[in-house]
Amino acid sequence: MAPRTRPLKHLLQWLIAGTRGGVNRARIINAISEEPLNANQLGNLLEVDYRTVRHHLEVLEKNGLITSIGERYGKMYFLSQELEENFKVFEEIWNKIGKKLKKEDKE
Repeated sequence: MAPRTRPLKHLLQWLIAGTRGGVNRARIINAISEEPLNANQLGNLLEVDYRTVRHHLEVLEKNGLITSIGERYGKMYFLSQELEENFKVFEEIWNKIGKKLKKEDKE
């Protein structure tokens, strides 16, 4: 993998807070931080369509935030080493988004 051209925090802010689908991407990161899962397991756990989960997994993997082992349906997803080492950065962004979502729900 090529060296990162922008800081991890900026990448996470863009992929989670700055784009449509960011909440689902954050939920996926959160889920696989607990244990490695495949796309089907993630879809069931998060109650999100399988194809939607696959799309978000591809975006996260392409951007170096997650890695995978295996092939096809058995492919398991893990946090990348960089994200594992800097998980607090993700939690910081996710907590801010969570507060915004709760505020929006109340309105």
